[in-house]
Amino acid sequence: MTDSILITGASSGIGKALAFEMAGRGYALGLAARREDELKQIQEQILARHPSAKIAVRHLDVTDYGTIPEVLSYFSHAMKHIDIVMVNAGIGLGEKVGHGKFDQARKTIETNMIGAMATVDAAVAYFLRQGKGHVVGVSSVAAFRGMPGNASYCASKAGLAVYLEALRAEVYKKGIHVTVLYPGYIDTPLNNMIHNRPFLISVEKGAAIIADLIEKKKKSSTVPVFPWNIMGRLLKILPVSVIAKMA
Repeated sequence: MTDSILITGASSGIGKALAFEMAGRGYALGLAARREDELKQIQEQILARHPSAKIAVRHLDVTDYGTIPEVLSYFSHAMKHIDIVMVNAGIGLGEKVGHGKFDQARKTIETNMIGAMATVDAAVAYFLRQGKGHVVGVSSVAAFRGMPGNASYCASKAGLAVYLEALRAEVYKKGIHVTVLYPGYIDTPLNNMIHNRPFLISVEKGAAIIADLIEKKKKSSTVPVFPWNIMGRLLKILPVSVIAKMA
């Protein structure tokens, strides 16, 4: 039976690149995002490269929390079964605290944390019925330390990571694997307006690394592993005076 993966936020960035990568590895794909027209174009592009690929697409706004179980049910029927749910949908609006942009902070939390939690909740309910599965959550190296100008984004990614750690304990010995990924700077529309992107890698390379980590069922990992596995520890201990200069 062909392994299958459902990817949220699949219309651009990491989600889109991972769709191409996993199709090349023979996976059946479920692609979900707010822009269904983009998903259909990606579906056509993948089929042009891999004519035998099995791909289902569906509109999904993860902030419309009540629709997520139904969308997951759609994919479970369209794909016959789901082995992996990649919780990837996210935004990065960037705002300073106290500057009249709380609406942007709220949207970031609603998408990156609450929307991700709602997706995980629906996925785990499905996997518990199925008796097995793999939840992959996309956090960020931004989860390691609150950075000026990105407080809500850092908080959302840290919150998701801790939520998934708790989940791992809840589903211990229940046949459900949980992977938390902490990408560094991967060249995507989410960060391509930033002037300084240390240790930048292409989105294609990032997707290949992520695919390898998923197949190995790693519990957690930075992407790429080096140097962010070291930089992540360093970020946690840097003095505030240094962090403040990173605005």
